[in-house]
Amino acid sequence: MPVPTLLVLDADPPPRLGRLTGRARIEHADEATLAERLPSADVLLVWDFTSTAVRDAWPGEGPRPRWVHTASAGVDHLMCPELALSDTVVTNARGVFDQPIAEYVAALVLTMAKDLPRTLELQREGVWRHRESQRVAGTRACVVGSGPIGRAIVSTLKALGITTALVGRRPRTGIHGPDDLDRLMARADWVIAAAPLTADTHGMFDARRFGMMQPSARFINIGRGQLVVEQALVEAVSKRWIAGAALDVFDTEPLPPGSPLWGVPGLIVSPHMSGDTIGWRDELGTQFLELYDRWEAGRALPNVVDKERGYVPGH
Repeated sequence: MPVPTLLVLDADPPPRLGRLTGRARIEHADEATLAERLPSADVLLVWDFTSTAVRDAWPGEGPRPRWVHTASAGVDHLMCPELALSDTVVTNARGVFDQPIAEYVAALVLTMAKDLPRTLELQREGVWRHRESQRVAGTRACVVGSGPIGRAIVSTLKALGITTALVGRRPRTGIHGPDDLDRLMARADWVIAAAPLTADTHGMFDARRFGMMQPSARFINIGRGQLVVEQALVEAVSKRWIAGAALDVFDTEPLPPGSPLWGVPGLIVSPHMSGDTIGWRDELGTQFLELYDRWEAGRALPNVVDKERGYVPGH
């Protein structure tokens, strides 16, 4: 039986695939060479999950890999109609980022409630200025996105004494449906975007939704940048329609130096790092190797993405 060809869309540092020596013919590609190498691949590992090269290259001619794995939770960077309609199985890195992102959200909540950015500014200025801060226990959070990341956020915020409501694609036990979102946002002290990017969620946080939030409320996005109409958020924070916001994901990444988001008072900007804890790349590599073991043995793969919905179903 011929050895399968594993094609890796590279990023630095590359994945550690030594366990596959003799079990796979490993080839590498970048955005310039991916299209020509796709037809010879049985498996594609999208290690560079910031690239849209797969979406651009997939519609070309020739055979396509039977399995594509992306080292990310989101799949919008690689999906295109041709891939969605194909027989290719797509898997993601579900499970690796859940708790790290939940911890990051909790840190942002505490940072804003306790006014830590201003404390650090005053320290740099050598100014002693006593202030009062907000107690988070007893506040309300609306978490939008009922997948593993959203559920981990709910669990972590509950540990801080925050009353949480989880909103998903459809209502079921313990989860609200989209029809409840406006009502829950209007009551929330914290609105946290953790939804996948789909046709239904693109631009869902717009001027209308920011306008219905309480003036004391804050918004956090650790989902996908395109969930938010960024100019509407700039206006909402600048005009104090809401008390503040924190963004870890953006419509364009890296965030351009001239973006107005950099200079908005009350807006925390971080460079898409909420899930990236020490050793995270090794975890992603280990997860892929475990999936490869199953694929090689002909066993069913976990983390299979519904290519039309854009996420792993069942939550």
